[in-house]
Amino acid sequence: MSEPDSGAAVPTESTFTVIVAAVANLGIAVAKAIAGIISGSSAMLSEAAHSVADTVTELLLLTALKRSERPADEEHPLGYGPERYVWALLASVATFVGGAVFAIYDGIHTLTHGEELGDPLISYIVLAIAFVLEGFSLRTGVRQIRAEAALLGTPAGHYLKVTPDTAVKAVVMEDTAALAGLLLAAGGLLGAQLSGSGIFDGVASILIGVLLVYVAWELGRSNAQFLIGRALPRRMREAVVDEILTVPHIVAVLELTTLIQGPKEILIAAKVDFRDASSARQVEWACEEAEEQLRERFPAIRRVYLDPTPGLGDEAPTPGLGGGAP
Repeated sequence: MSEPDSGAAVPTESTFTVIVAAVANLGIAVAKAIAGIISGSSAMLSEAAHSVADTVTELLLLTALKRSERPADEEHPLGYGPERYVWALLASVATFVGGAVFAIYDGIHTLTHGEELGDPLISYIVLAIAFVLEGFSLRTGVRQIRAEAALLGTPAGHYLKVTPDTAVKAVVMEDTAALAGLLLAAGGLLGAQLSGSGIFDGVASILIGVLLVYVAWELGRSNAQFLIGRALPRRMREAVVDEILTVPHIVAVLELTTLIQGPKEILIAAKVDFRDASSARQVEWACEEAEEQLRERFPAIRRVYLDPTPGLGDEAPTPGLGGGAP
């Protein structure tokens, strides 16, 4: 079967979304760190660690997008698409180690040792600015998710859950967690300011850490599924079978294997039963026609391999009769 260049281009929207998030988080991390030092707030320092972890995550995601777009070669005949999930998995580990562990540790330290509270005004200002920037970054990611979900005719929430574009999923989840973390940090600051106790600040820091643990776990699990090898959703597999069966000379799809290698890289392999009266040329034509139809209906399909296979009720031809080997 003919095969196109397997180095599927990485969606420009994904790269833009990740870059926006990276630039926003880098600036926010510096501002939060300064505010945390001035105010003495553990929650602010936890938020600074959160933004640093998010910045590292975005850099890893950019690496994933760049390296996964390399075309197939002799050593990697199926391309480098799955490499994006390796780097994205490392990004989830960075979120856990760089953000969650520090936030929980700092919160526990505040609860056990207390903290000296400084002027919280700078922290409130930084939190407000960070909220606006994180909101802008989140809007960019949500727009992409909604647009891609609309093309597939599926709800945006469901698409976010199952999308193979884990880079955008990471940005949306991390920005959502960042907004929630900012509210927790503000609540901790306000509680500490009103009560004069650092308990509220410490609890806020721990809650931020727990939130990051959840995000890291969810992103790690999603990327691990694609690294192991994930099939197309059932409805799409059924649609693939239906499309193959519309091709003349094909009477049954005996076995179907699908594999998601990237957001724009899907592999299809199937054992197909052809009409017994079909000639070799007709079988070849039917294979090419099935491949073209599948790619036209599902542009993300990059490779199609069809294996002519006798149906369960077919008997092997008698040697010397019906074209069998003499």
